[in-house]
Amino acid sequence: MWKNVLGIVLVAAISAGAAVGTSAYLINKNQPVFSASGSASTFNQPIRLAGYNTVAAENTDFTTAAESTVHGVVHIKATTNAKQYADGGNQPQYVDPFEYFFGFGGRGGFQRPQPQPRVGAGSGVIISTDGYIITNNHVIDGADELEVTLNDNRKFVAKLVGTDPTTDIALLKVDAKDLPTIPFGDSEKLKVGEWVLAVGNPFNLTSTVTAGIVSAKGRGISMGGGDKSKIESFIQTDAAVNPGNSGGALVNTKGELVGINTAIYSETGNFAGYSFAVPISIAGKVANDLKQYGTVQRAILGVQIMSVGDIADMLGYPNLPAKQKEELSALKSKIKVSEGACVADFADRSTAKEAGIEKGDVIVAVNGAKVKSANALQEQISKYRPGDKVQVTVDRNGSTKTFNVELRNAQGSTAVVKGAADSAEVLGAAFSALTNEQKRELGVSYGIEVTGLLNGKLKDAGIKKGFIIMVVNDQKISSPEQLERIVDKVFKGNEDDRYIVVKGFYRNGRTKVYAIDLAE
Repeated sequence: MWKNVLGIVLVAAISAGAAVGTSAYLINKNQPVFSASGSASTFNQPIRLAGYNTVAAENTDFTTAAESTVHGVVHIKATTNAKQYADGGNQPQYVDPFEYFFGFGGRGGFQRPQPQPRVGAGSGVIISTDGYIITNNHVIDGADELEVTLNDNRKFVAKLVGTDPTTDIALLKVDAKDLPTIPFGDSEKLKVGEWVLAVGNPFNLTSTVTAGIVSAKGRGISMGGGDKSKIESFIQTDAAVNPGNSGGALVNTKGELVGINTAIYSETGNFAGYSFAVPISIAGKVANDLKQYGTVQRAILGVQIMSVGDIADMLGYPNLPAKQKEELSALKSKIKVSEGACVADFADRSTAKEAGIEKGDVIVAVNGAKVKSANALQEQISKYRPGDKVQVTVDRNGSTKTFNVELRNAQGSTAVVKGAADSAEVLGAAFSALTNEQKRELGVSYGIEVTGLLNGKLKDAGIKKGFIIMVVNDQKISSPEQLERIVDKVFKGNEDDRYIVVKGFYRNGRTKVYAIDLAE
């Protein structure tokens, strides 16, 4: 009996060995290997074993991720107040001397039509139990009032903590405790083909969940137009995203936040197949900086970069200027790799150049993370702060070299960049709204009075106590709070546009216009 069993085992072992040996021999000889269907493949491909641990798409369970994340996504209502011509329809009508002298139109006592406030909507993600919410900058940009509605229908007034137009990320805060949150995942470990869920409020349809796969990573879509400062390294998915989803969550099947839904590719304005999300590796760092510093601590290498593939594409452009064509050809002649970010030039203060990186080098990795394009390099560097040291790997004429680079900010230092200061402190003044009696006395229907001055921007500009402020940046001012909102908005915007234009008059009738630079 034992002899029969051993005989069967021996025959099975020999048969298996013969099969494996024959396949190996045929592959090494580049002979066709026949498939189970009986057809022969003439293509030289390695044999791959089936992945028995993979899960069929139809067996993927989205319910746990959906149920755990839908409570962490909020609806955001952003209201932008219209510029007012007067305080209200029931107010007495006055001749406005300021408008008379500056030609704003109203020279009689008639009631002009009142423009209506603009209301927009989007989504946000709760990232802290004490009420911090991350969203897109374009959802709240220019808004005077922000209202947040939770999944359980509770409503809160939200305060804007800070914004970063460069990455289209903003951070809000509501006064609440023990809120449901969505934990951060690792967007860098996300793989193309992996299932993801988009959670948001499209068309004000609250708590909507859609599913799709990651279609691509490190995608640039030129949302900033010609603005080269924009950081675009999006996660591209085919999960349905529509207007109102902006600022919502992109989560994996574990219910972890891997991105903030930001844009769609569409010719109609509605979903047409692809959506784009800011990776949480970028958005999370930006939100943390806004909370901790009030502004983003942005590190730079000090290089001008181009994707390797873009150089060849540009050389194919018709009517390319001869000088530019010559420069691109010179760069292309040095490139020996098919992927990476080519160093086309350096900034005036470049830490990369100081470290030894040269023009024409192709950056292929940062701290071991592979860099396939200029967008991918932006994504990697945006994770760090000025003062951090990174290892930059480059390909130089076919040779690999690694450089240790200390990152700096745009000012060329590693110092912490301060956020926007308090508007009252910067202006150095006290204000009071005009009473109805003062309005009748002055013959105006709006305005605020400078009631006190300390050292600050207003005093430096020459404004004196008693000055009546009527208009700031083309917006008519009816209260000190309105002025503060305008100044705060200026501080949170582009650093190159930090100024206000103040128009008003003194009680002796002398009108004045002051241009005030708020930059430090």
